[in-house]
Amino acid sequence: MTGRGTGEGRTDASRTGASRTGVSRTDTSLTGVGAPTYREVWGELAPGGGREAPGGAEGVEPDGAVAVPPGAVDESGPHVLYAHFHRREPRGRGGRPAALGEETYGGLLALLAEFSPVVEALPPDAALVDVRGARRYFGRDAGGLADLIRLRALALHGVDCTVGAAANPMLARMAAHDGPPGAVRALADDPAEIAAFLARKPAAALHGVGPATARTLCAYGLDSVGRIAAAPPATLQRILGASTGRRVHERARGIDPTPVTPNAPARSLSAEHRFGGDELDPGRRRRALLTLADGLGSRLRTSGQTARGLALTVRYADGSTTVRARTFEEPTAHTPALTAAAYALHAALGLERARVRAVALRAEDLRDADRTARQLTFDPADDKARRAWAAVDRARARFGAAAVGPAALLDVA
Repeated sequence: MTGRGTGEGRTDASRTGASRTGVSRTDTSLTGVGAPTYREVWGELAPGGGREAPGGAEGVEPDGAVAVPPGAVDESGPHVLYAHFHRREPRGRGGRPAALGEETYGGLLALLAEFSPVVEALPPDAALVDVRGARRYFGRDAGGLADLIRLRALALHGVDCTVGAAANPMLARMAAHDGPPGAVRALADDPAEIAAFLARKPAAALHGVGPATARTLCAYGLDSVGRIAAAPPATLQRILGASTGRRVHERARGIDPTPVTPNAPARSLSAEHRFGGDELDPGRRRRALLTLADGLGSRLRTSGQTARGLALTVRYADGSTTVRARTFEEPTAHTPALTAAAYALHAALGLERARVRAVALRAEDLRDADRTARQLTFDPADDKARRAWAAVDRARARFGAAAVGPAALLDVA
């Protein structure tokens, strides 16, 4: 696997050093030695961006295409990009990068669409792109396109990104996460290189393997991706079940048949609570989830919207995250329904001694409440609860958000 810095092409081991898996590293910053100058950035913006560097850009067609001789670009290599966008300067709480915001994220998705129509949005700050057609159109391989995307994102939106390039979405994600942010990392479509890249990764590094599944595998001595790949498929199926065992075995061998599915980012609302340190107490985590669900429910009802689904994100002390989502039987903005779903998602993770730094809830697939049908019930308790929450909303509108609410809320201000 190769790492890229600022779009100057591949680097050799003599400049950057090589890891034991053949991964070469480059400077992860776009500033300092090797940083693109004003002319270099605008020169990169010219193809497809309708812009030229001062004095004109030579060799660029008006629509961004370049003349590519047959066979000049390797069209058999990596074709999937995973882009994770992030602010370059820490402006959020705790020194963390500030959130992108829906408008900025939408602009970044539009930027990706200039390279390929096959863009899968992964809110709130990532996306997958299939660049098979773009390689020949732009006369660049997947890594070169990733360099260009990174430069345009920085020049047009002031946002840096970490990009992984590989043969499928899972490997592209893992390549992007294999090092510090702010770089392009390309993993060749070579079975030997893929096996070497995956061998020493922990079981939890596989996309789709959560903490509970990883603990189960480790209990049987399958604590690395290499050991999982070497295990007989029948053994994994007995441990994890037929479907899950088969899928985990395939992914441990670098196989991910999941296609990049073009979509539009669904409207969503999100809220996050960051703990002061490593939070081991599940009771405090549940209180945080109650607080977040209460806030989301109030915002949904105030804005006249309902949510079709709810996603829980748990961030751990080592920086890794787990995301789980649930779809409601019918769209809702009812706080007890949101809270129950959040509790169920949290319990399903089985976080016994996990060091949790933050939890976040995201209400997904929002739609107008006026156009949402609700199944009527004959349960008087449900009607009373909805009337009670309507009264809570009225009290908060008059006296403020802190006027009334569940007794077990945490302060997330």
